This record gives sequence, structure tokens and C-alpha cells, in this order.
Amino acid sequence: METKTQNLHISFIVNTSMQEAFACINHVSLWWTENFEGGSQKLDDEFTVRFGDVHVSTQKLIEFIPDKKVVWLVTDSRLNFIRDKKEWTNTRISFELSEIGNKTKVDFTHVGLVPNIECYDACSGAWSQYIQESLYSLMATGKGKPTPREVGGQVKVKD
Repeated sequence: METKTQNLHISFIVNTSMQEAFACINHVSLWWTENFEGGSQKLDDEFTVRFGDVHVSTQKLIEFIPDKKVVWLVTDSRLNFIRDKKEWTNTRISFELSEIGNKTKVDFTHVGLVPNIECYDACSGAWSQYIQESLYSLMATGKGKPTPREVGGQVKVKD
């Protein structure tokens, strides 16, 4: 039973090594959005993602344990489809990896994205697509399904 304080959590098991899975997570532009600027490879890196004029957010890597865990702190956000446009600010996005046989379990948690906030339905649906389809596909096949680069958009990729 889902409570009003339950953080969004998605997990899956993929037939790849923890090292390969971790590398995929940190190549954000290959599975989340090609509208990516900054770095996402080491502790204290910061990056910004854009989804047109609907969603812009900046994340800082605050925990980085190679091949096991990475946590992003959302330092700034603008979600233009809800009243509180800063709803993601100060939430955390966590990826934890564990080995199950010769496969990898990926546990994704968006800490602070809970059922009683306005963007929960739209954001949890979008996260499900990006995590279960795009990130999983990148890990399983080498090709993700990120939001395509916007035409004319300035993109500086260092991930």
C-alpha cells in the first residue's frame, strides 16, 4: 500500500555487469535527454537537463561509489506544468546497484517525489519510461531512448 510519504522507487534486473550498468547511468544524455549540459562522471559534477520549456533541472553528484551507487541532488528546477515550479529542488535522485547472480539489479529512487506532490503522477510516469525503457535498453542493448536534442539548442556534453 502506497503512503503519502513514499518516494518513487523503480527497480529492474538486467543481464549486464555492475560496472557496465554504472557507466550507463552516468551517461545521462544516452538515456534521459540529449539536451544535457555539464558533467556527470564524478563526485561534485553538475549538469542541467532540459525538456523544452516544460522542465529544466540542475543536478549535483553528491554521492559517487563506483559501480555501486550514485546520488544526484536537484539544486535547481523549473517545472512549468505545475503551480510550484521548484517542486524538485532539494530532492535527491538515487541509483543503487547490486549483483544478483551474474546480473545487475538497479534500484532507482527519487527521494522527495511522493504521491502528495503535484507533479507525482506526470513525473512518476515519465520516470517509469526513462528508467524501465530507456535506461534498461541502454544497459541491455547499448542503445537508450533519450529525449532527442532540440533543433538549434546549445548542448555541451561532457558526460
